[in-house]
Amino acid sequence: MTMAALCGAGGLFGYTRTRSVPSLVAGLGVGALYAYSAQRMRTGQANGHELALGASAVLLASSVPRIRAGPVPLGLAVASAAAGAYYGKQVYDYRV
Repeated sequence: MTMAALCGAGGLFGYTRTRSVPSLVAGLGVGALYAYSAQRMRTGQANGHELALGASAVLLASSVPRIRAGPVPLGLAVASAAAGAYYGKQVYDYRV
């Protein structure tokens, strides 16, 4: 849920700062994906960690090209890499 809030806030920040509708849509979309995966993990349903890993990959791929634009894309890239490493380990441990 932390990543969901961070993505939503990042999308809103990007929109208010530059009126970037793609930032708003992407931030809220990836945030919703994180929230959905968190709900699936919390209720014990399948594929919650995989969804979170996918959301981390999407966020990282969209943040890395914009790292020089300021602290928000840099923070999102670092947070998505950390979340991706965590969820990747969870998926790997479950599969092995």
